[in-house]
Amino acid sequence: MIIPVILSGGSGSRLWPMSRELNPKQFLSLCGEQTMLQETMTRLVGLEELADPIVVCNEDHRFLVAQQMKEIGVEVDKIILEPIGRNTAPAICAAAEYIQGKNISSNDSGKDVMLILAADHVIQDKESFHKVLESGYRVAQQGQLITFGIVPDKAETGYGYIKRAALLDEMIEQKDEAYKVERFVEKPDLETAQKYLDSGEYYWNSGMFMFQADSILQELELFSKEIYTAVKTSVSEGTRDLDFCRLAVDAFSASPSDSIDYAVMEKTDKAVVLPLDANWSDVGAWSALWEVSAQDTDGNVLHGDILKHELTNSYVHSEERMIAVIGMDNCVVVETADAVLVADKSRSQDVKKIVNQLKNSKREEALLHQRVFRPWGSYETLEETERFKVKRIIVNPGAQLSLQMHHHRAEHWVVVKGTAKIVCGEKEFVMTEDQSNYIPLGTMHRLDNPGVIPLEIIEIQTGSYLGEDDIVRYDDNYGRVETRCVDKENEENQ
Repeated sequence: MIIPVILSGGSGSRLWPMSRELNPKQFLSLCGEQTMLQETMTRLVGLEELADPIVVCNEDHRFLVAQQMKEIGVEVDKIILEPIGRNTAPAICAAAEYIQGKNISSNDSGKDVMLILAADHVIQDKESFHKVLESGYRVAQQGQLITFGIVPDKAETGYGYIKRAALLDEMIEQKDEAYKVERFVEKPDLETAQKYLDSGEYYWNSGMFMFQADSILQELELFSKEIYTAVKTSVSEGTRDLDFCRLAVDAFSASPSDSIDYAVMEKTDKAVVLPLDANWSDVGAWSALWEVSAQDTDGNVLHGDILKHELTNSYVHSEERMIAVIGMDNCVVVETADAVLVADKSRSQDVKKIVNQLKNSKREEALLHQRVFRPWGSYETLEETERFKVKRIIVNPGAQLSLQMHHHRAEHWVVVKGTAKIVCGEKEFVMTEDQSNYIPLGTMHRLDNPGVIPLEIIEIQTGSYLGEDDIVRYDDNYGRVETRCVDKENEENQ
């Protein structure tokens, strides 16, 4: 079987302001109707012997992953939660340990092949991608460690490179184009990148891999013993919660932070590279998104309500308001409800510097949007002053907020659309459109949507303190009862 392991721990800071720390690019619909995470999974449809996927992500994103997989009808084997970011080697090790343990407990052979994919890549040629994956599957079954090298079409300084060695011809079919890896090289300067391109012996390092679980664990134990030992312990001491596997915090935190390239692939004699020419992009910046998107006759990519005059070779995206652009070339303009980015397209990599400024200033624009997603739906702050706050709350059909109480604020709920089932103190009742209810300060309450359409309410908060950390949970469907008062940045809210 091929077991997709999707690594979804990135923050996508170079695609700010659309990508935020708590809702990064892999959960956004940037190149189509589906999110990048959903596209990563659905592009595998059609492969034979495909198992349910494993997703590795951080705690903050767990419900986004679960919801987005549910939306496309994908059953997830397990969502592995990293308590702290430790790069790709520990993440892959955790997934391999989980698979190994599952195989042992089920008396399986342990020879299933892991397909390691980033959650935020674009691959436009699905047919070519599948052909290379099928070759990789055959080679990986022989114990080789596969990396996929992107066939370069230009001298690119933003990627690491892989130099191929001799063609691997033992134990594989003649149609499988697979090479032993001679070496991995760091991101080159432009002159060196051009030499790599001209030689025809180098590929871009895609960060996608294929190998058996037991094969990669053996090499991790051999070359990166500290990672192997720490992660093995974190998996064995971890806890299971619904579809989630929580790694033990102390053990996982003890693991060195390292990429699988440095930890294993550059050291092993089993590394094999398969060339991949399938219109791939890691969409690492707005300029890359412009490249992979359909452009008009002036070379522009336009989303939303855009007016233009003498605009060329640019990317303009509007979410909330109309944008008018005049007399510009090679620019990026991105508007969200709470931020606007204007940049030279050639400087789009520098967006990360703005994000760093936001973080250093502890501004929420680096963390989340005005619309914040929760396991039960979403909320959006419409207005806020010192003594009141107005929110628009959307509750998914069948979803339920926690049973909770606030020490410092009262709330008034008005149903705009749908049906609300409400607990307020000792009372339990149903409200429909245009009906409202007042929840006094200190009153235990709960909101759920018993209907088949999304429930939309307007919530008006009043009180001396309106911080998101003023919440006490008594019961919760999403395992959050243990958190009684938390830091604002991590509050699950409602």
